[in-house]
Amino acid sequence: MLNYLIVMGSPWKALSDDSRRQMLLLLKNKEMTPSDLAQYFDFTLPAVSTHLRILKEADLITEQRHGKNKFYSINQKQTLELMKFFENMWGYKMDSLKEFVENKERKRK
Repeated sequence: MLNYLIVMGSPWKALSDDSRRQMLLLLKNKEMTPSDLAQYFDFTLPAVSTHLRILKEADLITEQRHGKNKFYSINQKQTLELMKFFENMWGYKMDSLKEFVENKERKRK
């Protein structure tokens, strides 16, 4: 049951940065090169590469070479492990958590 905790050490640290979380959101829809990703951020290409290295070391993204270019995409298997963690923490599916939060927000209004 606690298998996901052993496997998941570095993803948590990788996810602690806002820019890396944004990169994951961008990569969930398509493969991108570091240059593609750099267009969305106000930092240098070497900084983008550093963030990508951290995400790759955390196994949150995958890298594929096509000629001279490196293309990055989200690692769905690892992100599913993160989902499993939250599902186990909350004791129900993430959809239920979303409904709970939305209902709580409605009651406040």
